[in-house]
Amino acid sequence: MCNVMESGQIVEYIDRQRIWCAVVLEVKKQRLRLLNEANREINMSLGRLAHKGRDRLDTSMGRQKLVAHLKEIVERRNSMIDQIDIKELWEILNSEQQWIDLATMTEFCFPDDKASCDHESAVVRAFFKNRLYFKFNHDSFYPHSEDQVDKILRQLEEEKRRQQFIDKGSRWLRTALAGQGAREALGRDRDIIDVLESYYLLEKDSPHYAIGKSILAKAGCENNDSVLQAFVKLGKWLPDENLELLRHEVPTEFEPSVLEASRQLARVSFSSGVSAGRRDLTHLATLTIDGQSTLDFDDALSIETADDHYRLGIHIADVGHHIKKDDRLDRAARRRGSSIYMPDQKLSMLPSELAEDLICLRAANLRPTISTMVSLTKAGTIIDYDIFPSMIAVRDQLSYHDVNLIANSDTRIKTLHDLAGSFRKFRLSRDAVQISLPEINIWFEDNGVPAVTKVDRESPGRLLVAELMIMANWLTARFLRKHQVPAIFRSQPKPRERLFKNCEGSLFQNWMQRKCLSRFVLGSQPEPHSGLGLDVYTTATSPIRKYFDLITQRQIRSVLGLDAPYTEEDIKHLLVQLETPMSVVGRMQFSRSRYWLLKYLQTRTGQSEEAIVLGKRRNSFTVLLTEYMLECTLPQSNAVKLKPEDYVRVKIQHVNPRKDTISVFLA
Repeated sequence: MCNVMESGQIVEYIDRQRIWCAVVLEVKKQRLRLLNEANREINMSLGRLAHKGRDRLDTSMGRQKLVAHLKEIVERRNSMIDQIDIKELWEILNSEQQWIDLATMTEFCFPDDKASCDHESAVVRAFFKNRLYFKFNHDSFYPHSEDQVDKILRQLEEEKRRQQFIDKGSRWLRTALAGQGAREALGRDRDIIDVLESYYLLEKDSPHYAIGKSILAKAGCENNDSVLQAFVKLGKWLPDENLELLRHEVPTEFEPSVLEASRQLARVSFSSGVSAGRRDLTHLATLTIDGQSTLDFDDALSIETADDHYRLGIHIADVGHHIKKDDRLDRAARRRGSSIYMPDQKLSMLPSELAEDLICLRAANLRPTISTMVSLTKAGTIIDYDIFPSMIAVRDQLSYHDVNLIANSDTRIKTLHDLAGSFRKFRLSRDAVQISLPEINIWFEDNGVPAVTKVDRESPGRLLVAELMIMANWLTARFLRKHQVPAIFRSQPKPRERLFKNCEGSLFQNWMQRKCLSRFVLGSQPEPHSGLGLDVYTTATSPIRKYFDLITQRQIRSVLGLDAPYTEEDIKHLLVQLETPMSVVGRMQFSRSRYWLLKYLQTRTGQSEEAIVLGKRRNSFTVLLTEYMLECTLPQSNAVKLKPEDYVRVKIQHVNPRKDTISVFLA
């Protein structure tokens, strides 16, 4: 090969997995200006050349003639490749395991011919095209070992299968998108469907990400939504499919063995009388207060009036009486971590025949409970309390709506509400951060269309239940601390900033105060809970719905002599075990509620809504749609000057629930 470069020399270079033939137009130090066979001028460094020949072309003949000559040279050189048997050469040379230069390899390939630039180029082209037997480095060749050849052959075969799968997958996707697929394809093309499903749900975390992306590219699909559209057309997914459910592989059904264990347990009856060791409280007029659609009642209340004090009863379904540690039902509940409540679906922590029947506090049914009986002055000050195992029979099953209607006329409800209010005042006096924001309730019309209502969480029924459950959990935590029993305690550092005191905050202040709260902490030892204004806190009032609460209830049972306690190491291990399922529960409930809220807001496109300005960004504002408690971005307008806490009217411009996006502009 020629070492000194001059104008007119014929050279070759590699670009985009192809060898190009070119003529040198100009040499400037180590840079070359070339004209290639495709009639394109290229600038490149000398080091990028794959072959530097001795033959020359007269650059004065004109561009078109130069290109024509280059094409003739390429055709001639390619025609010589068939004379080279690379496999035969490898069988002769592989035992030597050393680099072979281009001149020597050309002699091996064309032993009967005098080596020319065309011969050298043919060798380079042949070995570039077939890299099974030799390592190729522009002008040198190194024979692979037999093991390396076998490995490369396997890789080539795998790549061939991969390309065939991509071709098959792209054809399948195009057919499905055209609406020509059929339900039998769901079984027949399971391999393709599994790859595309994983690719769509997990994106870059999918082990099939690369091949899924290649299938979409081959099918000419511009974005991932093509997979969703294809699956909907095939009937694999519904248009409103809960993709988070699939993404996190959340089970929607219980295993047959768990259901069988549930059926066996459900055969147990407590109608024969009070269990030994339990206090009989069936004489109390106990009541439950829950949402209208609730079926898993796990807490009940009672109130008695003495001459100078009240006797408040908070009765929690004794799930630990039925579900034993580490039995089949317990393991199933632990894997789920919590019941999941979504607008369109509920996934119970326990099978429904237990959660909604045997274990729950259904009216007129005798049920074992853990009761916290609290003595309070008429002013609502706690005198003392007692926690013990009991039996109750709920008399009244009320909804929040029922309670709100009779809050001023029913003596029991009025007394319970007054005591709840006194307890809140007690917490506020200890610097509790009381955030009062409405709750957005999403439900469905008879035709399946989502509807939205804003629920006042400060209504008598909701305030009553919330405060008395906080009281019960606080007293439970103090009870466990007193007996030095580890549990899952909740604590919270002080907020980063206080925006208001007591319950005096505006909607803006309440919303922003929530952003200033410190994250709560779960631990095995009691610590103060600043947000609630309490010296110690745990949760034990929802053992049917939350595994954390079941753990705490079992620790109470251990103090009462009904159960063996968890050790502190057990508690720490359970916290680690439950971290992932509980984070999934939180994401599921948030994302699904947000999806259906955005789905509803799609029907409000073009409508005017009230919003409050939360803050300013570089070219936009963050606003809160007050009717839906939903944050979104408002583009900045030079004509209107806005500041935080300003109320404005905005119009909904575009909503995409799948993309989790909403855009608004000033009305």
